[in-house]
Amino acid sequence: MATNKSKHLENVLESHRIKKEKDLLDKHTAKRDTIKEEMEEHFGSNMYPPFNSGSLAKNTAVNTKFDIDLMSPFKRNAFGSSGTLKDMYDAVYKFLHDKYHGKEAIVRKQKVSVGIEFYPDADGHVVRVDVVPGRELNQDEYKDDKRLNLYVYEQFGKIGAGADHLRSNIHAQIDHIKDRATKEKDSIRKIIRLLKTWKINKGSGPKSFFLELITIKAFDTLDITGDLWEKLKAVMEYIRDNVKDVSLPDPGNSGNDVADTMSDADKTNLSNDMKYMIDRIEEDSDNIKLYFKVNPKHPCEDDAEESTYKIKKEGVSEPPPARFG
Repeated sequence: MATNKSKHLENVLESHRIKKEKDLLDKHTAKRDTIKEEMEEHFGSNMYPPFNSGSLAKNTAVNTKFDIDLMSPFKRNAFGSSGTLKDMYDAVYKFLHDKYHGKEAIVRKQKVSVGIEFYPDADGHVVRVDVVPGRELNQDEYKDDKRLNLYVYEQFGKIGAGADHLRSNIHAQIDHIKDRATKEKDSIRKIIRLLKTWKINKGSGPKSFFLELITIKAFDTLDITGDLWEKLKAVMEYIRDNVKDVSLPDPGNSGNDVADTMSDADKTNLSNDMKYMIDRIEEDSDNIKLYFKVNPKHPCEDDAEESTYKIKKEGVSEPPPARFG
């Protein structure tokens, strides 16, 4: 019997709800609060209060893999009148590395953040917090304009390593996603979450912010209607046909093109991925389960029997993997 594609996608969304992993979310929140307090104590009056800045703040997170992005705003002269963005980034990395690395976590430099991955706890839970340091453009103006400069540690799409011009307003980014999702009665947020589940299952793909903006761009450009599958397909077709040339201005700074965070090769691969998925799903509706998977840890009622055990041909039941993150 053919798969009802929209019903399956709704089940995917339900199984990936963040609230289904409340214990792990609470652990992330506790670690975030601890790191926030420690940074404020260490850097003192040189920084403004850190805040959530990622998928959890935008309500686009899924429960199979998430972390907390902790935006950490610094004052213009925090590292001296001649201090650079690299000085800021290196100071944050050194503090977190000295505090956590090899003791209770792995601390690594990432594209624009410092990643902290805590060792598994007694429940096997892994908590990840990405600290993103940013510096205000002009002394004491952050409280009014919310603008920050980020340091690019390593190649970020078309943005070269060492670049110090990645300027944005993180608050504006968060508000942009929330406002558009509300206007579309949550359709945008659903599509973003579905694309994120695909990316996580695939093991690679664009940054979440890229997926968020290109989904919004599709809704702004096209008349997207129909059931959930028809809306998702329309966005996938838009990505397939436009990703190589699309411009995605940063809501926090129109001078930034978020499309530049992907290389030309990455864009070609993404276009090909979308085409291949659409073709396979149109050929056989059951194939939608290969790309958009129900979280086996939280199967919906009509998926429970299929997701709880895989029955081998010889009749031996094989429990599903219990993986998180």
